[in-house]
Amino acid sequence: MAEIVYSKASPYFNTVQKSNYLDIMNIRDLPSLKNDTQITLTSQYKHRPDLLAFDIYQNEQLWWVFAMRNKDIIRDPIYDMLPGVKIFIPQLTTINKALGL
Repeated sequence: MAEIVYSKASPYFNTVQKSNYLDIMNIRDLPSLKNDTQITLTSQYKHRPDLLAFDIYQNEQLWWVFAMRNKDIIRDPIYDMLPGVKIFIPQLTTINKALGL
């Protein structure tokens, strides 16, 4: 089987690929910084972190950064995205530096 190469924006970039499956996920951490913005999720983003990532970063592939930055609030990166939930949004420069983009 050919090895799959994940982009640096993927949550799986640091996860080892075995012969026909991915190993246990190697979580990519994002730092918590004072310049992170806190927002309250609205109904348009219910279960749609990809839409929020596109609206903020113009890159829907960064949908997973909200769960990594808000580990104490978001355990399920899809179903915990509910209206009224307050989360921190990292700056794009922080993400680019942490992920090597």
